[in-house]
Amino acid sequence: MSEIKILLVDDRPDNLLSIETILASEGYRFIKANSGREALKTLLKDQDFNLILMDVKMPGLSGFETASLIYERNKLRHIPVIFITAYNYSEEKVYQGYKSGAVDYIYKPINPQLLKAKVAVFIDLYQKNHQLVLQEQTLVSINKNLANEIQERKNSEEEIKKLNGRLVENIEQLKEANSELARFAYVASHDLQEPLRKIQTYGDLLRVKYNKIIDEQGQNYIERIQNSSSRLQNLIKDILSYSRLSENMENYAKSNLNSILNEILTDLEFKIQESGAKIKITKLPELFVNPGQIRQVFQNIIGNALKFARKGVPPKISISYDISEKSDPPQSYCNIYVQDNGIGFDDVYSEQIFNLFKRLNDSSVYEGTGIGLAICKKITEQHKGFITAKSKLNEGSVFIVSLPLSHVGKKSNSAKQKAENTYS
Repeated sequence: MSEIKILLVDDRPDNLLSIETILASEGYRFIKANSGREALKTLLKDQDFNLILMDVKMPGLSGFETASLIYERNKLRHIPVIFITAYNYSEEKVYQGYKSGAVDYIYKPINPQLLKAKVAVFIDLYQKNHQLVLQEQTLVSINKNLANEIQERKNSEEEIKKLNGRLVENIEQLKEANSELARFAYVASHDLQEPLRKIQTYGDLLRVKYNKIIDEQGQNYIERIQNSSSRLQNLIKDILSYSRLSENMENYAKSNLNSILNEILTDLEFKIQESGAKIKITKLPELFVNPGQIRQVFQNIIGNALKFARKGVPPKISISYDISEKSDPPQSYCNIYVQDNGIGFDDVYSEQIFNLFKRLNDSSVYEGTGIGLAICKKITEQHKGFITAKSKLNEGSVFIVSLPLSHVGKKSNSAKQKAENTYS
């Protein structure tokens, strides 16, 4: 087992000694700092810490300020911070601590058993997350190496069989690692909802009950808290949606894609009318899909087309399809094109936009969590298909959703149908 290092930060030597004494029997290695600035200097030289225990009230830089500066560096964001304080802060102050990077609080006088338990839990979580990340990186690297070896040794049938066996084994390990990460994301997001509900509830109480007492600046602060809470709630919901996506074939059925699109347009009717959007839809074939998930895919894409419209230019969205064949392995695909005339993006980001939390636009101008397109990618891949995008700045984008035709309800002889429904 590797050495476990904890950074202790407190301006009082007696407090540092007290914490070190309580945890001495656990076999941890302690590095001590007498101020926030000293802690930052230590972290410039050594980032290999499992946990930081830090006092909130210190001269110079407070614990909140120090934590914010620590979390500005990518290499330090993985280190959990527990604040130690003698003050019972208000909900707003506690939220400030979590926002600056804290994972928990411990109040003075310190309960030794509680301190030991919390430290053990967060160190264990840190080690498991770190191990999963390293394992995933290792597996990705192994898979790349295997792909290269297969290409180089394609003339040796025995070697190819061996390499394929190893590849399958690594894929299974990667699936297991991804499953662990998905379960962790679900649990973490679920546990975040309770304190978030409290923040929203107390914010509503302040706005309603003390409306006549709180001045204009205070009202502005409450509004900001509620807006931030709303954004966090949307983020948690999207993370939960992403972690809950399932490949369960029981939910698959022969589905009319035009009916699904009509339902989406009904839900978006107000936005369509407000923006003056024009939408054309080619008659699409019936496919064997999970209708709820495919609805989510097209709702995200169409919603983005409406959201990222050019200023002063009514959105134009066209939805069409064609059929393509792939030879390795042999498979026919229905390629569904969703084209718009919006702000577009640099085509160099055409793959990155499907990554979790990837945003190309200012979050203060365009709402969103950066998870919608990652959900689209995961759903299409679970359907044994794929999603791609092409775009030019200020000229619009086209998203291509490719789904297997192996379970098509009605195949069309022509590449594209001419019949179109127009919505405005």
